[in-house]
Amino acid sequence: MILLDETICRNYSDSSRREWLETNGLGSFASGTVSSANTRRYHGLLAASLHPPGERFVLLSKLEETILIGNQRYELSSNQYRFVVHPQGHHFIKQFRLDPFPRWTFEVDRISLEKSVFMVHGENTTVIRYEILDPTPHQFAVLAVRPLVAFRDYHSLTSENGSIRRQLEAEEPGLLRIRPYEGLPELRIHHNGIGFTVNPDWYHRFEYLEELDRGLDYWEDLFSYGYLSYELSPKKRLAFLIATLKEKPSLSVSDLDQMESKERVRRQKIAVSIPQADAFAQQLTLSADSFIVRRSEGAMSVIAGYHWFTEWSRDTMISLPGLALVTGRLALTRQILSFFFNHCDQGMLPNHFPESNGPPEFNTADATLWLFHVVREYLDASEDLAFVKEEAFPKMEEIIYYHQQGTRFNIRMAETDGLLSAGADGVQLTWMDAKIGEWVVTPRYGKTVEINALWYNALRVMEQLCKRFKERQKEEQYQRIADRVQKSFNQMFWNADDRCLFDFINGDYKDRKLRPNQILAVSLPFSLLPLERARSVVRIVKEKLLTPFGLRSLAPEDPDYRKAYRGNLAERDSAYHQGTVWAWLMGPFVDAYLNAFGTSSEILKYLKSLLEPFKAHLKEAMLGSISEIFDAEPPHTPKGCGAQAWSVAEVLRAYQKIACCDLDPPKD
Repeated sequence: MILLDETICRNYSDSSRREWLETNGLGSFASGTVSSANTRRYHGLLAASLHPPGERFVLLSKLEETILIGNQRYELSSNQYRFVVHPQGHHFIKQFRLDPFPRWTFEVDRISLEKSVFMVHGENTTVIRYEILDPTPHQFAVLAVRPLVAFRDYHSLTSENGSIRRQLEAEEPGLLRIRPYEGLPELRIHHNGIGFTVNPDWYHRFEYLEELDRGLDYWEDLFSYGYLSYELSPKKRLAFLIATLKEKPSLSVSDLDQMESKERVRRQKIAVSIPQADAFAQQLTLSADSFIVRRSEGAMSVIAGYHWFTEWSRDTMISLPGLALVTGRLALTRQILSFFFNHCDQGMLPNHFPESNGPPEFNTADATLWLFHVVREYLDASEDLAFVKEEAFPKMEEIIYYHQQGTRFNIRMAETDGLLSAGADGVQLTWMDAKIGEWVVTPRYGKTVEINALWYNALRVMEQLCKRFKERQKEEQYQRIADRVQKSFNQMFWNADDRCLFDFINGDYKDRKLRPNQILAVSLPFSLLPLERARSVVRIVKEKLLTPFGLRSLAPEDPDYRKAYRGNLAERDSAYHQGTVWAWLMGPFVDAYLNAFGTSSEILKYLKSLLEPFKAHLKEAMLGSISEIFDAEPPHTPKGCGAQAWSVAEVLRAYQKIACCDLDPPKD
């Protein structure tokens, strides 16, 4: 449970920067801030995926809530307008809890009112519940709730227009049907109110300050058809509003209780699915579940981050061990691997599946190689040799063949040294993939350090599998190539002057920029380096790149180093991999440290301390989750997506790995 008291809740600066997130396993979400003011275009109570997990539309933006007690009217909502917050309902928030759903406790004129929000798993349905707590015999209030709708693509904003239908589609007992625009689905609002007052009108110029900070358009108009009224008293303690795209019969309080109980039980099972889990690990496990989605055709996949990312294979492959294997979801891992095997083409996984359901994009040199690591980890966890031999291994052989012979974007094994080379003008192929117009910000063409670490590991995985399958000839073949790669790598990538690795090699040019990519040469199961070189790499990464929230993407002394990730899109993208801290890299750093220095009690204590700042972070940005990136310099402000799959997955995986090492005899 995450708990925020009134000192945070009633401070608008604090409460409007703390966000909450609910998801439904389809790519849809509900999200907002503790203050209840929307600060992003992505905030809304129902941002529904119309073709899971893509084509997301913000349908129900927010609710304006007013409670009437006697002759007094109290506004519970908050909104940011130009130079003013109005109303200021955050002043009535006594407490906010994530338990496991977002819950607010309001204190108004001796009445305590609890509000909760949750999404129903597998449905485009959001449930908002209000309950008066411990009412005295004569307490009575009326709650007025005004739904505000947007009905637009979640990347865009809407303004007053003449195309909107100003009348409800239908009003029935306990149900409102809303369809503002032709071609978009009907929103059904179930409720137990005592009446609905028709009052159609536009509400103008809501300001989203996070969008302003990102250099984007930041104001929006929202439309309301009217407001619902509810009685709150000892006899009618509970009010609800259920926004859904699903055709449902009339809903009662009992139905609501069943929906909430079912979802609570589902999340409790997930939270306790990993051994020796403390509160931190359980919260990360719950967060991990939010990224798992079922596509419209039934396949399982991974959302890279909320709010604006969809499916990226690199993120999926890096995340899977933490999202699914650590949490014991072996069948899920197999399903996701099958989905990506089915989309493998010319020895490559797609880099990205567009939201528009167009053809996948293949501009990645590393995602496919991460797949070998996942298959190995899956086999170690499951001993599912049949799946690996019958489905995975043939595809993996095909991938190796294409990488040897050559595939898209000049990805090819060099005949001279066995190393993997990749690159095409104007195309970003590594995880450092920022591009502004035709400018690739970090053009790492040629032989890159992490791609070749992954290539080497892929070859060793194939060698191991061939040994298990008793294919001796193939085993020797992969062993010869891997040995050659290891020798060439040490000859070409070792930077003797700086006692670390070059970042990439292109012809005679060897890039000396100190980046975190070299940590993969030590962190992966098959290390390329002799022990002393491995330790030297870890030491220099620790000295120059390590922060409380991950590794910097570039060393501070570099002339291209950027201290902060801010400004418009071009300014932010130019800083994305030029110093900005990436949380997911904490996982490889922990692996590398263990590989290089062993598992003594002192080392495990040190590594545990590295993950401590993330415990506080769970209460600071997207509550209960881990941000995509952080500024390079203190206070390392969280930036980018508030909930990022590989950030959560790698911190959880590293945390559990350290815990497991603690149970085993130490190794120095």
